[in-house]
Amino acid sequence: MTSFAAAPSPHARTTALDLADFVTASPSSFHAVVETARRLEEAGFSELAETSPWEASDVAGDRYVVRDGSIIAWTAPDGAGAASPWRIVGAHTDSPALKLKPNPELGAEGLAQAGIEIYGGPLLNSWLDRELRLAGRLALADGSTALVSTPGILRVPQLAVHLDRAVNKEGLQLDPQRHMQPILGFGPGDVRQILADHAEVAGVRAEDIVGFDVVTVDAQAPALFGAHQEFLASGRLDNLSSVHAEVEALITVAAAGREADAPIALMVANDHEEVGSATRSGAAGPFLEDVLVRTHAALGGDEASRRRMFASSLVLSADAGHAAHPNYPERHDPVTRPRLGEGPMLKINAQQRYATDAVGIAAFAAACERAGVPHQQFVSNNAMPCGSTIGPITATRLGMTTIDVGIALLSMHSAREMCATADPVLLQQACAAFLLG
Repeated sequence: MTSFAAAPSPHARTTALDLADFVTASPSSFHAVVETARRLEEAGFSELAETSPWEASDVAGDRYVVRDGSIIAWTAPDGAGAASPWRIVGAHTDSPALKLKPNPELGAEGLAQAGIEIYGGPLLNSWLDRELRLAGRLALADGSTALVSTPGILRVPQLAVHLDRAVNKEGLQLDPQRHMQPILGFGPGDVRQILADHAEVAGVRAEDIVGFDVVTVDAQAPALFGAHQEFLASGRLDNLSSVHAEVEALITVAAAGREADAPIALMVANDHEEVGSATRSGAAGPFLEDVLVRTHAALGGDEASRRRMFASSLVLSADAGHAAHPNYPERHDPVTRPRLGEGPMLKINAQQRYATDAVGIAAFAAACERAGVPHQQFVSNNAMPCGSTIGPITATRLGMTTIDVGIALLSMHSAREMCATADPVLLQQACAAFLLG
């Protein structure tokens, strides 16, 4: 009889299913922020407005701030002041997708289609032949915004093999403009009317929609699978797996008893990582630095003490990484072989595409030891270009020691990725230990 590894623990399974719920509630970066804020408020956090003045009483305790598709939250111990260092975990809320163009109505052969452009670097073939939702933010004529989320109403049909006899020999060739426009219905179609009909507030009219940030999302729900449900299949594990881990870790830290001189624990979830982070809510923008500067000033600090505080602080950049693929073993480093289910990875790159250095490795290893969490390492095959994260950007902006980590995935940037059921809880526990200092 074939032998398989033991089933994941009940705690791991519960955490993976909670991650699945988080992903389902977060079809866009804007929805991810709303779901994160909901969880934080249930745990006792309260929102601060960027446009309000911040005093010491405002930044004390458990707080969060929202900017578009990004959110920052922190928990300050009693006695926190200008000398308190920060322990920061960062992630990103966006994922590769097909994004609606500003004038999305088009069609052919009697069928209505939705005009899209490519957001980030998706595996285009993975978006074929699956039902897709629309989700994101609407800007209305009165200056307000509203979220929108539809059921599965779109599909990008692949050309039948009878009409492309070479596809299985020569490979699928997709032109992003000609071949990736999803079918919406029988033409003509009114995309704005559909968005208005599925807006998450009452009374939105199609003619009132003056702008939108809307992406397509796989309509299939996340699911556990495998001989013993060892795996989780889901869209947007890159990088909602890290956002979920950091928010649950921060909630754990807020509930823990801490000494007065403990670090201020903070999570940041930036938008737009998949397209370079160079936006007002991306990691290359000023959002995190704005919050740190204003919070430090409210606690009585000045420029000199803030620089000392930055120098004594640490950042954990959490972003999913690549597991060694059993069908493509030659694409990975011959020695360092990260595997599903063996804990979060330290991501290391000589070109500093990841920010991890030896000091950071020691800090993360110590956090994992305190948490009783196994960890592993990732390094690229020299012949494979390496991606990047918010880590190097955050380190460059703030000058803080930064470590890149993340759970291992297969099918990264697919419309439906996979991870081990065991790994989300391990990342969550490692993040909590890191935030506790």
